[in-house]
This record gives sequence, C-alpha cells and structure tokens, in this order.
Amino acid sequence: MLKSHLIGAAALGAFALTGLPAMAQDCPRGDLDDRYCDADGDLIADIPTDPADQIDPDTLIFAYTPVEDPAVYETAWADFLTHLEEATGKDVVFFPVQNNAAQIEAMRSGRLHIAGFNTGSNPLAVNCAGFRPFTIMAGEDGSFGYEMEILTHPESGIEAVEDIRGGQLAFTSETSNSGFKAPSAILASEFDMTAGEDFEPVFSGKHDNSILGVANKDYPAAAIANSVLARMLEREVVTEDQLISIYKSQTFPTTGYGTAYNLTPELQQQIRDAFFSFEWEGTSLQEEFEKNGEAQFLEMTYQEFWSVIRQIDEANGVSYTCS
Repeated sequence: MLKSHLIGAAALGAFALTGLPAMAQDCPRGDLDDRYCDADGDLIADIPTDPADQIDPDTLIFAYTPVEDPAVYETAWADFLTHLEEATGKDVVFFPVQNNAAQIEAMRSGRLHIAGFNTGSNPLAVNCAGFRPFTIMAGEDGSFGYEMEILTHPESGIEAVEDIRGGQLAFTSETSNSGFKAPSAILASEFDMTAGEDFEPVFSGKHDNSILGVANKDYPAAAIANSVLARMLEREVVTEDQLISIYKSQTFPTTGYGTAYNLTPELQQQIRDAFFSFEWEGTSLQEEFEKNGEAQFLEMTYQEFWSVIRQIDEANGVSYTCS
C-alpha cells in the first residue's frame, strides 16, 4: 500500500538499488556520463542489455521537483501514487526532495526510481543520473508549457528590465531553467546585462521563495516560473497587487516525468502505462494541477521537447559535468 508519509534522506537510503554500473562502458553515449550507453542515439540512457544490471525493487521511490511546500505535493500526488501501486504491484513511497541537486544525486546513486525533474534539471538528470523522461503534463487540448517572468513590486522603482541594472535580481538555483538559465541567456542577449557585472545576483533556492521575496519587498525583482506563480495566486499565498510582471518569455516545456534507466523493461513499461491510463477526474492531482490548466499526461521525447533547453544551456556555456 502507498506510504503517504514523508520520509527523510536516511530512510531513502534504505531503498538503495543494486547493480548500478560504476565503470566506464565501451559504447556510444554522446553527452551521457560514461556509466551509460546511448546506442539508439535518442540522447537518453539505454536500458542495460544484461539482465544482471537491471533491477526490480519491491518498493518504488517517487519524487516531484522541489518547488513550494513538499507537504502540498505529498497530498497532491496521493491518488496517482495509489494508481501506480495498482499498476505495478509495488509499494510506492513519496520522497520530498529539498533541492534539485539532491534529487539528481538520489537517482544517480540508485535511491530514486520515478521522478518529475524540473525543466532546467532535465538535461543534467538525463546525462548524469540515467533519467529517462517520457511525459509531461498538458491541458485537455494538448497544450503545455510555462513562461519565465521577471517580477517586481509596486514600490521598487523598476518599470522595465533595464531598470534592474545596478540593482539586485533574485534567481532560484543554477539548475533551474526559468529561475536562472533562461533569464541569464535572455538578459545577456536582449539587454546586454550580465550577472555580477550589471546587477547583483542572489539565489533564493526555490520559485516560491523568490515570489514571496518580491511580494514582501525582500527582493526588488526576481526571475520565476509563472506556473508556480499561478498556483500561489490560486491558493492566495500572494495577491496580484503585490507583484508586477515586466518580462514574459517564450513557452518552455514543464516538468518531465520518467524513470531510472536500469529498472527492468517490464517495470518501466508498467510505469509508463500507469501515467497514461490515469484518470484525472475527481483526483487530488486534478485538484492541484488544474490551477495551471493541466488535465493529462502527454507523451513526449527528451530529444525533441528539451531541444530549446539544451540550446539555452549552450548559450550559457553550461556543460553537463558529472562528479
């Protein structure tokens, strides 16, 4: 049955996987870490061909990208994880990761089986942790995505992006697309502004911290994902009169969901089927994510959907170095 309580990092370690190859393999891999192979050229790690390197754990660990209050998402994902248990015949535990780096390390070290990684973390999770994303959330009409916005507050004296020059701008973390990578590339290319030279960068850790920081006038401006803003407005954590948007980007893909590369093919297929057979109507997942207009899981490929994110990383000089 579903373990719906929150568990700590120490407890998560009890579910560590076995069979993770630690040595470099002689195979095509592109940008992937040398413990993975990519013989088919789809940019994600292949499932190991040797059954001895595949794992079939009795308990599956699931983690959702670390935004806002983890307790909110323990509740939001409860009905889906019950469905996942029924589809796989496994126990499922929700793990509330506190930051992107911890989530990536948990999958890389074999302590995380199924996850939703945020937009900016997907390339690092794919290349360094063997993450195999296959779906994102979308609206009933198949539309998906979110935009990066730069927010300020009414008393900041900031009316346009150029007014940030000489002041301070809050980012979330360096692995976040909308919280760091995209605004860094946009500010450099469109406004000739570079962090550390033209403005002082500060890091809040999460999108809700940045939004609350602007609303409470702790930060004069912040770069955030407007999907998080929409949920916080819906829950009345912040109000529209506390915030002013001075920039809105193109649409980016949302959180990517997938599995660790070395689960057995049969188990990976069961997990995929669980995502696409889930009925949203009347569930805790619908209650939380319909605030963004999301109503289904849409099949996708990392190679296609994350192309723009890899381009942003390239523009920022980001390399996927795995320690």
